[in-house]
Amino acid sequence: MGVLSDRINRLTESQTIKMAKMGRELAAKGIDVINLSFGEPDFHTPDHIKQAAKDAIDANYTYYTPVPGYPELRKAIAAKLKSENNLDYSFDQIVVGTGAKQAIANAILCTINPGDEIIIPTPYWVSYSEVIKLADGVPVFINTTVDQDFKITPKQLESAITSKTKLFMFSSPCNPTGSVYSKTELAGLAKVFEQNPNIYILSDEIYEHINFIEKHESIAQFPGIKERVILINGFSKAYAMTGWRIGYLAANKEIATACDKMQGQVTSGTCSITQRAGIAAYTGGLDTVLAMQSEFLKRRNLVFELLQKIPGLKTNLPQGAFYFFPDVTYYFGKSYNGETIHNASDLCNYILANAHVAIVTGDAFGDPKSVRLSYAASEEKLREAIKRIQTALKKLS
Repeated sequence: MGVLSDRINRLTESQTIKMAKMGRELAAKGIDVINLSFGEPDFHTPDHIKQAAKDAIDANYTYYTPVPGYPELRKAIAAKLKSENNLDYSFDQIVVGTGAKQAIANAILCTINPGDEIIIPTPYWVSYSEVIKLADGVPVFINTTVDQDFKITPKQLESAITSKTKLFMFSSPCNPTGSVYSKTELAGLAKVFEQNPNIYILSDEIYEHINFIEKHESIAQFPGIKERVILINGFSKAYAMTGWRIGYLAANKEIATACDKMQGQVTSGTCSITQRAGIAAYTGGLDTVLAMQSEFLKRRNLVFELLQKIPGLKTNLPQGAFYFFPDVTYYFGKSYNGETIHNASDLCNYILANAHVAIVTGDAFGDPKSVRLSYAASEEKLREAIKRIQTALKKLS
């Protein structure tokens, strides 16, 4: 009899974390590795947020917090959702957790029964399908392509719905593609959900402020489906707070109460100091957020220009997040020094070994034809990384 549970044996290791680990191992050997595998802003947390954390320590915010978060923080989140997104939520409809990842896990574990189907457009963030496995749900994938900007149509959504469909989950702006759904596109999907009142919608909006179109649009804005939307957001991307581990969900009272109950048995409330920093983030204005957004836009334009010079790569122009997700099938079947590239995973390993740049295989995101590279790095590193990749790819024939 094996020691480990079937549950853990079903899970796949996160490929983003795996590639970052492999890059660090090479770097530990003295090799100059440029890591474009991680979804992490390279900016420092803004000073006013750090100061709030220091003040919280001095003020002895060092005790257990309410499981769903300090009321002051949840009220600040509710005020943000109203002022920035025109969404009405009371503070007791909000549950703060240890990152948006935990908020997603809470939502899935509190709504999905064994055999329930969850519709996911591909490409999708790596952990979606794995959390569904934990809940014994059944992922149903809608495949998209770079030619359709990696976005599904209402017709595709309708075709995927069955009597077992319980949930639809997606991100906009999207990790890994950077695609952003417009209000018109979301309205088309909302109409389908209005005709299917038993389906809930998990909307992952963690990249909301890394958005290069006019404004962020949430699917929760449509009154006919708002009560069935589970909105996921957090502080890690917009405020460069990845290591602070703080995210949240906003949902109807029944789901929020269930997630509070779940979290109370798993982690309890997230770090007290982090929560006080979160209050400062949401009450301190958007100046630092907009400055980072502007810098990411410059980097996106730079990387797009550089990628256009590499033969065979097929990419869209992402409207948000900080990733490119090029189709790399042009290089499948090509070889160098006896090493043949059969798939995207082979190509990522080849680039790491020969260019010393860490990127992530599209397999991890449900698209084996592509790779993901992050441009959350300095302009100097991005220019060098793309140059190295181009040189390595030239060797394949």
